[in-house]
Amino acid sequence: MTQSKKKDSATSWRHYNFTTAGPVDDYLYSMLPKRDEVLAEMEDYATAHNVPIVGPAVARVLQQLAIMINARTVFELGSAIGYSTLWWARAVGDGGQVIYTDGDSKNTERARGYFARAGLSKRITLHTGDALEFLSEHNQEYDIIFNDVDKEDYPRVLHLVAPRLRKGGLFITDNVLWSGRVAAKNPDATTKAILEFNRKLYDAKQFYTTILPIRDGLAVALKK
Repeated sequence: MTQSKKKDSATSWRHYNFTTAGPVDDYLYSMLPKRDEVLAEMEDYATAHNVPIVGPAVARVLQQLAIMINARTVFELGSAIGYSTLWWARAVGDGGQVIYTDGDSKNTERARGYFARAGLSKRITLHTGDALEFLSEHNQEYDIIFNDVDKEDYPRVLHLVAPRLRKGGLFITDNVLWSGRVAAKNPDATTKAILEFNRKLYDAKQFYTTILPIRDGLAVALKK
């Protein structure tokens, strides 16, 4: 059962340096504009409590992609404390809707508080429980589906996504390079699941896919 608790990695969003040399990575983060009080607090909390979040560099990419396709609806598979959810909510604008999902009720309540403080509660629908089951119950098409559930479940996600994503929509997945372990000679079970997912995503005829080597790897798949 996919709990979507974002439990796979305790590595801070600050410490993925395998895709870029340390000084270059530091430079990229130094270029980022200062985040507002709520986002900064979420980053500090994630670092202090080992809560995996996408971090500001990836979050800006997510928000930019949403703005580029004029996304109004986003379904997020695995939301944790809602860090990326806030970035999505700001991208979809007034009248837009973001679906938050997580298996941990404590995460949901913490996220709810952040959303209220950011003034974005009306744009976000919260769901606590199995993210994949919840997605399977929805037949509407979304502009973006963001996948960040437990990595062992990545191969299960792909067949659910295509019917629920509009043509020209984006299926985006985090952690597809898995701290470089996708290049290991003897991958463990979790890495094998990511490798299977990556291959199937690239082979899927309904998607045009690129992996961006930012932070822990971001797969961006355009539905044809």
